[in-house]
Amino acid sequence: MNQALVLFSGGIDSTTALYWARERFSPTSAVTFAYGQRHEVEIQLAAELARRLGVQQKILVVDLSQIGGSALTDTDVSLPTFRRVEEIGGGSPPTYVPFRNGIFLSLAAAWAEVIEARNIVCGFNIVDSPHYPDTRSAFVRAMENAFNAGTEAAAQGKHFAIHVPFIQKKKSEIIRLGLDLGADFSYSISCYAGAEIPCMKCSSCLLRQRAWQEAGTEDHLIVRLKKEGRL
Repeated sequence: MNQALVLFSGGIDSTTALYWARERFSPTSAVTFAYGQRHEVEIQLAAELARRLGVQQKILVVDLSQIGGSALTDTDVSLPTFRRVEEIGGGSPPTYVPFRNGIFLSLAAAWAEVIEARNIVCGFNIVDSPHYPDTRSAFVRAMENAFNAGTEAAAQGKHFAIHVPFIQKKKSEIIRLGLDLGADFSYSISCYAGAEIPCMKCSSCLLRQRAWQEAGTEDHLIVRLKKEGRL
């Protein structure tokens, strides 16, 4: 079985992961989560890119706002803003959503079992965002072990593999890899504030801006918005 399922939020990392997977697995499909995030515009644009690529996409609804505890899902938690990257502090950030990637991976494994995909591809990386505990290699391997211990597919000898090809790469390196793969990032949304036009104040916008500067080219999203007369 060479089928793959990509965790596809529509951001830089998962967009590159989708292009990466399409080079290695066939067929490749995508799963996107509507989890009560304030920046739900990412769901709409992820669907647009999937349509343009002809990739089958499953959108799963799981409302993590019921749990809260994050600036992305809880309106009582303020979204932190910064003037520059250097102001972004250490420690677990307010934008950490409790066990989000564990929940997403579990749901992805359930869907992968149904469609008989044994490869799950994620764009997780820890170099530029080291303070998210659910993107680390040990966490990924633990989830992979759980899938291979607790699914009917695994009991039948059909083992799962979680692929995290960018886990030790900087975001600028992920962008360069995506460009080499012909990735279109013009519908890729990173901003946490909830609009298609980047706020340029949240940590995600600032890290994205720096990454494109390091990559030495203009952000595809900014190029598209300028062409549309929106910037």
